[in-house]
Amino acid sequence: MDIQGKVFIVTGGASGLGEGTARMLVANGAKVVIADMQVEKGEAVAKALGGAFVKCDVSNESDGQAVVAQALSMGKLMGLINCAGIAPAEKTVGKNGAHNLGVFSKTIMVNLVGTFNMIRLASEAMCKNEPEATGERGVLISTASVAAYDGQIGQAAYAASKGGVVGMTLPIARDLARNGIRNMTIAPGIFGTPMLFGMPQEVQDALAAGVPFPSRLGTPGDYAKLAKHIIENDMLNGEVIRLDGAIRLAPK
Repeated sequence: MDIQGKVFIVTGGASGLGEGTARMLVANGAKVVIADMQVEKGEAVAKALGGAFVKCDVSNESDGQAVVAQALSMGKLMGLINCAGIAPAEKTVGKNGAHNLGVFSKTIMVNLVGTFNMIRLASEAMCKNEPEATGERGVLISTASVAAYDGQIGQAAYAASKGGVVGMTLPIARDLARNGIRNMTIAPGIFGTPMLFGMPQEVQDALAAGVPFPSRLGTPGDYAKLAKHIIENDMLNGEVIRLDGAIRLAPK
């Protein structure tokens, strides 16, 4: 698939992995719709990239529909990159008692239900595209995490949500195969994003040192490079790719 001239939706595009991917797409000639809850940052990124911003709770149906409508108004919607997510930390039973059920539910709603909501709405629109020379009508890339496999202490909610993203990757690819729409997932390891930069510096340094090679934090640019390859390589479908420098997370 040629990125040039196509429209892509990037959820969580106001910062972190999403912003890095949006910048990569525009650098390769795409038009982007930034879908995010961070209005000021989202509008600034969209303005800088000549794209559009839509305030969006990815788990909300009408918000998702508004994002897709905006994308369709800009041209041929050929891609969705799901980077929106939250990462609360809470033990199943901690000092204050049982895990807050509302926190668990919200994590599932944003990370898993939100991812599927955007996939179903974007792919419905893509089904109406004239196929490319490759037969493709679109490509979907979602973000899981190595926590889906190596969830640490306090990550029950986060790991469950990302495990769900991993688990639905293949069936969605199979569902959409007849429509010429590919579905892929990236499972990042320890990445330098606003979520991680909120941690103490010594924690960040320890996490980076735990990556076998390269022993550093991943960057939005690393994620964007893989996203670009997935978009352009039409044989990649129905798979989860760990992007983690060979790290396997310890319990804590």
